[in-house]
Amino acid sequence: MNRPAENVAACSSEPVRKLFQTTYDATNQCVQCGYCLPACPTYISMGKESASPRGRINLVKMAAEGKIDIQKHMSDPIDLCLGCRACETACPVGVPYGQIVEAAKEAMAKTASDKQGAMKKLVLTKLFPYPRRLQMVGNLVWAYQKLGIQKLVRTTKVIKAFSVPMAQFERVLPPLESPRKRTERGTVLPAKGTKKARVAFFAGCVMDAMMHKTNRLTIELLTLVGCEVVFPKEQNCCGALHAHQGMTEQARELAKANIAAFEQAKADFYVNNAGGCGAILREYDHLFAEDEKWLQRAKDFVSKSRDITEILVQFGPLPFIKSLPSVITYQDSCHLRNVQKVSKQPRQLLQSIPGATYVEFAGHDSCCASGGIYNLLHFDESMAILDAKMENVRQANAATIVTTNPGCLLQMQVGIERLGGTKEMRAVHIVEILAEACGIN
Repeated sequence: MNRPAENVAACSSEPVRKLFQTTYDATNQCVQCGYCLPACPTYISMGKESASPRGRINLVKMAAEGKIDIQKHMSDPIDLCLGCRACETACPVGVPYGQIVEAAKEAMAKTASDKQGAMKKLVLTKLFPYPRRLQMVGNLVWAYQKLGIQKLVRTTKVIKAFSVPMAQFERVLPPLESPRKRTERGTVLPAKGTKKARVAFFAGCVMDAMMHKTNRLTIELLTLVGCEVVFPKEQNCCGALHAHQGMTEQARELAKANIAAFEQAKADFYVNNAGGCGAILREYDHLFAEDEKWLQRAKDFVSKSRDITEILVQFGPLPFIKSLPSVITYQDSCHLRNVQKVSKQPRQLLQSIPGATYVEFAGHDSCCASGGIYNLLHFDESMAILDAKMENVRQANAATIVTTNPGCLLQMQVGIERLGGTKEMRAVHIVEILAEACGIN
C-alpha cells in the first residue's frame, strides 16, 4: 500500500519531499511489466534489476517514501543509467522515465557532499555557460593539432598515464578547422534561390567549440534548400548536461537565455544538429511546468524546434552533384529517436545520396553508450555496450557509419578503432556526408 503524502513529508528531508511531490505519482504508473528490459542497454550488459528502468523506478519510489537513503541506495543505479530513454518508447503505459530520473538526480545533487562531483560542477558552471570560453578551448585544441603537439603527446602516451578514457577519445578527435572559419554569431545568411523560410540556428557547445566545421556545413545546407539562416548572438548552452546531472536551476537559467535570444530572431523554425541538445530544447516546457511566467514562452520555443534532418526533408531535395559509391549505415541518436521521435528523416536523406547503398545493422536503435559524459565517468560499462554494437556493425559490411550527435560520433569512432577497422570504415555526422554529396567542403 502506498504511503500517504503527509506521512512521507513528515518523515523526509527537503530533497526527498520534493522528489515525492514531483515524481511519486509518475512512479506509480509503472506496472513492473518488464517490457522495458530488452530495450535497456545497461540491463542487457549488467543483467541485474537495479540496472533496469523498472528497478530504478522502484528505487526512486522507495526513496520518495523515505524507505531508503538517496545517496547510499539510489545514487549508483541512477548514475549508471545512460539516459537513452529507449524504455519510454517500449513502455506500454507511457511512464515518463526521463522526468523521474532527472528529478532523482536533482535530489541526489542536493544531498551530495561538497566534495562529490566538485570538478564536474566546476566545469558545468564555469565553462559550459560561457560560449567564448568554450571557443577558446576549441581554439587551443586546433593549435594543439596544428603545431604538432598532438603527435608528441601520442608518442609519449602522457594522457594514457593520466586517464585511459581521455586517451581513447583524444585519439579519435577529428581535425579541427581553423577558428577563422567559425561562423560569427549575429550573422544572417541569405537563402540560395527562392526563400522558403527563415530559420534560427542553434550552435550547441561541443559542436561550436570542437566541430564548427559541421556547424558551417549545416548552415550551408540550410541555405541550399531555401532557408534564410539567422545565427542568434546571445544563445547559450542548451542545459542538457546540467539537467542530466541534477543541476535543474542552472538548466532553467540557460533555457531562459536561449528562449529570449531565439525570440529576437523572428524565425519560423529553430534548427539544431545535435540529437542530445535538440532533445532538451524540445522539452524546455517541462523545465517551466511550475513557472507561469515562462511556461508559454517555453511552449512556443518547443513548437518551433526542429532537427536539421527534418528541415532538409521538408524544404528539400538537396542539390546533389557527386556520387558516393559506398555502403553506408546509420546509428540512431537515442535522444533524436526516443525523445524527439525523429527516425525516418535521416534515413530518407541517406537513401537519397547518389551511388550510395544504404543498409541497416542489427541494434541500430540501441544506445551506443556515449550518454553525454557517461563514457568518461563509466568507461568500462560504456565500452562493453559499444563493443557488442560494433560486432553488429561489422556484420553489416558498411564502410561509413552515420550519426546525428557529436557524442555518438566520437563514440562510434572509438568503436571503429577498438574493432581495428580504421582503414576500412569511417564515422561521420549526417551533415558531413550530405555536404560531401552536394560538393561542399
